[in-house]
Amino acid sequence: MEDIFDTVLVRAAGISAGHPLAGVLSGRSNIIELTEKSHAAALKPEPSGGLTHSQRAALACRMARLNQEVELAYHYESMVETVDVSIADPRFDGADNPRLKTIIRHTDLVTRSPKDAGEDDIRALESAGIPVEDIVRLSELIAFVNYQVRVAAGLRLMAAVS
Repeated sequence: MEDIFDTVLVRAAGISAGHPLAGVLSGRSNIIELTEKSHAAALKPEPSGGLTHSQRAALACRMARLNQEVELAYHYESMVETVDVSIADPRFDGADNPRLKTIIRHTDLVTRSPKDAGEDDIRALESAGIPVEDIVRLSELIAFVNYQVRVAAGLRLMAAVS
């Protein structure tokens, strides 16, 4: 595995090898390693399905921005191709693209208020022509990025009191 202090999660949390939490993170390097593998699986799966790698990165950037996770937003923004930049903007609603509008609505709902997401929201994705496999892929992406956001925030809080 790469140096845990050079991983997306640990960089986003702002923890360096000399930090008091370094020993704790080194002792839990398996979690950091699994998080990095999950990052690769969620952002750059092969095959990518109905969401390109760039669209995935744009949605991830959007979720990071919705959570005010600046470092993660920068990371994901660097992976977005120009054609998908608008997706990363939380003010963008999908414009006149019904499929994209539905994906963005669902992503924002689950990111902001996961308890309010339900079966009707999955049906809306299906009605927009999104195959079940891509709904699963989108759900995996949303779950991973929101997990990553929360772990990074938790590590920063721990770092602030150590």
